[in-house]
Amino acid sequence: MMEHKNLLQFPQKTGLYDPSYEKDSCGVGMVANIKGIPSRQIMEDAYLVNSRMDHRGGCGFEENTGDGAGILVALPHNFFKKISTEMGIKLPKKGSYSVGNIFLPQDEKERELCKRKIEKIIDSENQTFLGWRIVPTDSIKANVGPAAKLSQPVIEQLFIKSSNGIDQDEFERKLYLIRKQFSHQLRTNKKLTQASLLFACSLSSKIIV
Repeated sequence: MMEHKNLLQFPQKTGLYDPSYEKDSCGVGMVANIKGIPSRQIMEDAYLVNSRMDHRGGCGFEENTGDGAGILVALPHNFFKKISTEMGIKLPKKGSYSVGNIFLPQDEKERELCKRKIEKIIDSENQTFLGWRIVPTDSIKANVGPAAKLSQPVIEQLFIKSSNGIDQDEFERKLYLIRKQFSHQLRTNKKLTQASLLFACSLSSKIIV
């Protein structure tokens, strides 16, 4: 069985190949309501665009293993308000909280270590941790290839409330610092065998990926 690091790290520099030239987001599509009115239809159209992009980026040796793709949307306040109520979390007004999509290690102990570290960093930046939500996934329905399954992370959503007295722009700066700190500290932690699985897709009070 391949190790995670072999699947997620770039090859070493050799010959004409240099990993420093690697880029992402090589395929982009946009769907919008010109009046800024949110709707389910926009999401469905964006999903259709995403599914039609057969070669968004690198393709693996399996037809159902590639580098993946996602959709960036405005934070759906009404959806998260409903979800948070079911979780026993009371969300503040729109713009005063954030939701992050976080990739975490498969190993339960390493995953919990990462989550506790993230919570400490949130506290150190004087913001309020509200909770975690496991994102429902279905690798069979999504047709995830065997190689991709080896490095498939656990996906959880992170809820953070802004501290009193700061505006949304300042909150966004705090979220940036939080994301950068835990990404650097955990991905470089030699004690974590699955550190390379940790990744913050997004952490914002405005958008979610």
